[in-house]
Amino acid sequence: MRADAQKNYDQLLAVASVVVTEEGAGASLRDIARRAGVGLGTMHRHFPTRETLLEALLRTGFDGLTARAAELEVSGSAGDALASWLREFVACAANYRGVIASMVAAIEDPESALHASCVGMKAAGARLLVRAQAEGAARTDIDGTDLYAIAGGLAWVSDQPAFAARTDHLFDVVTSAILRDRATSR
Repeated sequence: MRADAQKNYDQLLAVASVVVTEEGAGASLRDIARRAGVGLGTMHRHFPTRETLLEALLRTGFDGLTARAAELEVSGSAGDALASWLREFVACAANYRGVIASMVAAIEDPESALHASCVGMKAAGARLLVRAQAEGAARTDIDGTDLYAIAGGLAWVSDQPAFAARTDHLFDVVTSAILRDRATSR
């Protein structure tokens, strides 16, 4: 990529990160382009669709969650590792308001630009769950799909202004339902 094109790409991503955090996944692409100081044509050359822009924004976070899960897989307590990863998942997803629907849809659509990152992140969480189950730290009647749905639900709650103040409490309630050591401490 030419230097000026790379500069525009980087500027669009930086501005999009701010705008999507402020306004949610439905933020105006025209507004993002304007605030980045480029034309709408430049925006569409780099990001032909809203989904490709969201994919570029989210890929780093999702891939980071996948890498973080790998670190947590070899850390101390399996229950603590799973709880940490879930909290980081919720924070990552909540950073960009309105992306939960895109994440859920991407899992089912191999053609989606978000598919590979979401599938990798879901699999990483499932491995943490299996480890916690094997060590007796987590209930055994849920699987990776359930965990992904639960994490998505928690992220959705944190995305709702009426529930945002309750996010930490609800996170504790949900993790105590998944992790055995937390269920007895509450």
